[in-house]
Amino acid sequence: MEKKSLNSEIAGYIGKLLRDNFGKGPTSVYVSIKKPFISIYLKDFLAPIERLLVGQKNYQKVEETRDLMFEELIPEIKATLRVSADLHIKNFYYDWSLENKTGVLLGVMDNSESNDEHFYPEFPNKEILEEEMIKVSEIAQKAPDLLNSMYLNNRTLVMERKGILTELEKELIREGNKEQLLLSKRQLEKRLLDIKVFESILGVGIKDVFVDWDFYLDISYLIFIVKPK
Repeated sequence: MEKKSLNSEIAGYIGKLLRDNFGKGPTSVYVSIKKPFISIYLKDFLAPIERLLVGQKNYQKVEETRDLMFEELIPEIKATLRVSADLHIKNFYYDWSLENKTGVLLGVMDNSESNDEHFYPEFPNKEILEEEMIKVSEIAQKAPDLLNSMYLNNRTLVMERKGILTELEKELIREGNKEQLLLSKRQLEKRLLDIKVFESILGVGIKDVFVDWDFYLDISYLIFIVKPK
């Protein structure tokens, strides 16, 4: 199947799935595949009841509900992509910008689709960008053991961090505080990111920032959606 056709098919599937489960799907779904990643960017995605909660600034309730919903949906999405698109997704990461009514799903394919070389391509100021991200990580938790970054397309920049959890955070996870820790870390990191600094480094405007973790693998993905030149 041609790449554009495959992307369109996946976008249509995701849009219908969300519409069936939330009562309202996104108006636009943008799919990009660059192994070992697949990114799915959602625009104008906010169900009627979520719109009410967001209007009341009750963001945490919406995020908690979506996390529960997507824990149920992710296995179905993985299975469908494996059968219909021959994409073997090992893990999915997701996050939302409720005020912007946007969201992103980032799938990471299994080891057979991945190797360290996918991060090698350079782009302007990549080293400076990663140094700034290390500073943010040091304030929020600790400097990552490993940090890599790459563009999936001219709109989507992915930063992968491994080994960033502190011993206190690991203990909180062991004690069953995973969801609260996740919500708190999302808010903290986004607040610490100085968008103007990152825009200056990248030389482009930033429309959205998303971040998610796999606490058990001690890995995090941060996604910038930028305005292409």
